[in-house]
Formats: sequence, structure tokens, C-alpha cells
Amino acid sequence: MALNVNQKSVWGWAMYDWANSAFATTVMAGFFPLFFKQYWSIGADVNTSTALLGFGNSAASLLVALCAPVLGVLADRCAARKTLLICLAYPGSLATALLWAVPKGEWGWAIICYGLGMICFAGANVFYDALLVVVAPAPDRDRVSSLGYAMGYLGGGLLFVLNILMVQQPQWFGLANSEQAIRYAFLSVALWWAGFTIFLMVWVHEEKNVSPPVNAFGFLMQGCMQLKNTITRIFRLKSALLFLLSYWCYMDGVDTIIRMAVDYGLSIGFTGRDLMLALLVVQFIGFPSALIFGKLSLRWGPCNCIFAAIAGYAAVTLWGAFMKQRMDFYILAVIIGLFQGGIQALSRSYYTRFIPEGQSAEYFGLFNMLGKFSAVIGPAFVGVVGLISRKILMPAAPTSEQLHDVGQLASRWGIGSILVFFIAGALLLFASIRNDD
Repeated sequence: MALNVNQKSVWGWAMYDWANSAFATTVMAGFFPLFFKQYWSIGADVNTSTALLGFGNSAASLLVALCAPVLGVLADRCAARKTLLICLAYPGSLATALLWAVPKGEWGWAIICYGLGMICFAGANVFYDALLVVVAPAPDRDRVSSLGYAMGYLGGGLLFVLNILMVQQPQWFGLANSEQAIRYAFLSVALWWAGFTIFLMVWVHEEKNVSPPVNAFGFLMQGCMQLKNTITRIFRLKSALLFLLSYWCYMDGVDTIIRMAVDYGLSIGFTGRDLMLALLVVQFIGFPSALIFGKLSLRWGPCNCIFAAIAGYAAVTLWGAFMKQRMDFYILAVIIGLFQGGIQALSRSYYTRFIPEGQSAEYFGLFNMLGKFSAVIGPAFVGVVGLISRKILMPAAPTSEQLHDVGQLASRWGIGSILVFFIAGALLLFASIRNDD
């Protein structure tokens, strides 16, 4: 990969994706939904546990969404993107480690620890995304952004392999059973996240701001005023506004599938082992696919590549709503792996085209706010559709077989409802391109 950049800074930046993707893979997409349904929310019906998980995801995302824009403004004012990233990454790894200690049946404490970890994970990503303009000039950002996601898939996938081995063969690691292995998997994620963040700390350098310091209240007021100005400018630039609305919609679908896929698979009868293997497929296909999307963007343009990824995700949603066989889930994992890194990387780098110099964290704060608001709506939307569908479909005096069948059908309706977000995202992206022309 020929890059016109400081290679050490690029690799230090990309290694943070390697570090924090362990949380996204092992915790968010993998073992937390599995453990939450089978251990922490033991005894609840499948649709209720899905709703609890969805509402927990949404609450954490809402808090990040509200804070991200102001934090971004402050980070730009004091050139503290790297510092603020570190101040969130380490508390996030600590919250992840605390999942190890949450006892069986205590779903409330599990949601709290998970929510804190997710808030720190998502908040740190505001500053990580903003550092892209520090480590790479505009011509190289599509490829550098894709490198970051590729490293995330590889790093998260390697630890996930180890975690799956721990769960499948706990005796190899001196552990009593699979339950204990999952708890130690959470601890391994915390250590991985904290340890590999050191590369970003040492190799990425950010110029210090020479602006005079102000007190905390003054900083907050400046942040709020600057955010207001940023939103005003975005509304005047119609192509940027339409792109952000498009991103909000299609990333709603992407994030919801990431966070709810394992829970959905369990609800319709797949085993935890099937789902873990499918997630591994996503990780290791996602690694080369993210790099390929970075190269394809040079030939086709980033927007066309994003359209292709949206179409792939729409197909995933339709297929997922009707799948019944184990092989169907693996095919879906392959398709998701092909498009997931590409849509994330190119959305991030394409957005930098709208950012004025010196305001990357401010603009990425707004970018991530919309992304997190989409994550507020998506999981909760799936949960609500599932609960409403269950209520509509449930007969007056159901048998145990009817309870099972209705629960599965309601879950299918819930996951199928995500399609509306991909359709809206594609239409808004098309409108953004037309306006830009």
C-alpha cells in the first residue's frame, strides 16, 4: 500500500482499531448477547430478553450521541483528540473487565457494565475517527481508513478465536466450564484493549494547540456555541446534510445487525456454537474485504462502493428474515463480511470531504452523534416490532408449541423491519450525490 504519510503514525492509528475491535467482536457481537440471554437474564422469554438487550444498547448509544458533538468541539479547541481517546479507552477496558464479576441472573448489573464499556468504546471512536485527518492527507484517507477497519477485523478475529477455544475447550486453559470461560473472555478483551492502545499513545502525534486556556464552564459554553455554528453550516450545505441523513439511516441497519444478530439467531433456534463460528467468518472475510474496498474506491468512487454495500446489507436482511438452515447463517456471515468493513471505512473517509481544516473532531462529533442516534433507534425498533408482533400473533390460550412458533415468527418480523433503514439510506445518498452534481 503506497501511502504519502508517516507510516509509523498510520500503523499506530490503525492498531487502535486492532485494540478496541476485540470489544466489538467478543463482547458486543459475540458473547455478551449469548451470555445475557442464557446466564444473566435466565428465565425470561426470548422476546423480553431481546427487548432488554435492545433497550440497554439504545440507552448507552443515546448518552454517547448527546455528548459526542460537544466533546468533539472541545477536542479541536485544545488539540486533545488523542488525550481524550485515551481517557475513554482505559475506563472502557475497566468496565469490560467488571463483566467478569457479574453473578448469574443479575441482568441489571450486566447492562450497566456493558453500557459503560459501550459508552467509552463509542466515545473514544469519536476522537479516533477525528485523528484520521491528522495521520493521513486527503488523497490517502480512503485507503488509510480501510486499513484501520482491516486491522480491526484481524485483531478482533484473532482474540475471538482464542475466546472460542476457551469456551469450547475450557479444560485446556485450566477453567472449570464454559460459563467460567466466557467470563474470562471478557477479561481478556479488557487486557487486549488496554494493551494495544499503547501503540497509538506512542506512535501518533498531535500538534499542541496554542490557544489560551479557559475554565471548564467556558469550554462547555464554547463547545455548545461552536456546535450550533457547525449544525448551521451543515444545513446550508445540502449535499453534506443529505449524506449525514443517509449515513444515519443505513448505519442504523448495519449497527443493529451487528448488535442483535446473535440474539436473533438464538431466538430462532440456532446454537451458540453456530453463531460464534459465523462471527469468525465475518471477521476473517472482513479483513481482506476492507482493504479491497479501499482499492475499489479509487476505480469506482466511494459512493458507488457504499451503494454496493447497502445493497448487500438489504439482501442480508431479507434473507435473514426467512432463513431456517444452519448453512443460511454461514452464507449471511460471508455476505456481511464482504460489505461491513467497506461501508464503515468509506463512509468515514468520504465524510472528511466536507470537513474544514482544524475542525475534524467537531465534525466527527456530529457524524458519530448521528451514528449513535441510529443505534438508539435500531435495536429498540427491532425489540418493539418483536414484542408487538408477538402480541398480535399470540392466540388466546397458546400451547407450548404455539409459544415457540410465535416467538420465532415475531423475531423474524423484528429483524426484517431493518430493511426500511437501508432503503431510506440509499435514497438519501442518491439525493446527496445529485445535489452535489
